[in-house]
Amino acid sequence: MKALILGANGYLGPHVVKALEGEHELLITDIKPPPSETPHEYRKVDVTNLEQVMQAAEGMDTILNLSVVRPHRVLAFGVNMMGCYNMMLAAVEHGIRRVINTGPHFTITGPPYEGFDFDIRPDVPSQSGINLYAQSKSLGQEICRLFTEHHDIWVQEYLFYNFRDPAMLKPGSGGAPFQISWADAGEIFRLGLAIDLEDLPSKCEAFCCFGDMPHGKFNNDKTKRILGFQPKDDLSVQWRRTS
Repeated sequence: MKALILGANGYLGPHVVKALEGEHELLITDIKPPPSETPHEYRKVDVTNLEQVMQAAEGMDTILNLSVVRPHRVLAFGVNMMGCYNMMLAAVEHGIRRVINTGPHFTITGPPYEGFDFDIRPDVPSQSGINLYAQSKSLGQEICRLFTEHHDIWVQEYLFYNFRDPAMLKPGSGGAPFQISWADAGEIFRLGLAIDLEDLPSKCEAFCCFGDMPHGKFNNDKTKRILGFQPKDDLSVQWRRTS
């Protein structure tokens, strides 16, 4: 499968590339070059530039959007919202049916859920709160959803928050209740490209992407059941007391 990766040279991108490179032909794009030499084609693409996204998507079978801007008031909406719009226009133009979009978990399960609820799933009514990052990403996800209602495109929305290196974890340190290892995060994308689109419950599905947490604050059963995800890295040591 020919896969266009937008925002491929950020924090998550290299781990996604590593998970996919043995099975797919990758076009990695970003506004900055790869951190090290890569065997894959690299193209400088700004997701806010429709022409650049259109050109990069030509001949592709799928688009993976990892692009993100968090604190900048203008760029956050340009990248997180309009970047999704440009991506979906390109998917329509080039007949691309499979899209994977990413964002933080609080684009859907914002503070009202995390502060007062338990066993939180990705299919609850969306409540992003007032955080700029969450608001702009939530609007981008809504754009993706609306495109699936009018075009033959299937979107998987992957919700992440905190990425960890298992080797760096300290017993009893605690931490964010929504965590995943870098390797497990990359594996979810591999599974997302392998699933038959018709096996998805709908044309726009959100997935909580995190490892098994002992506190059960959030629920990742859907990601396991539909995508076949099984976390390989145990992050639970952070909630275990040392002897």
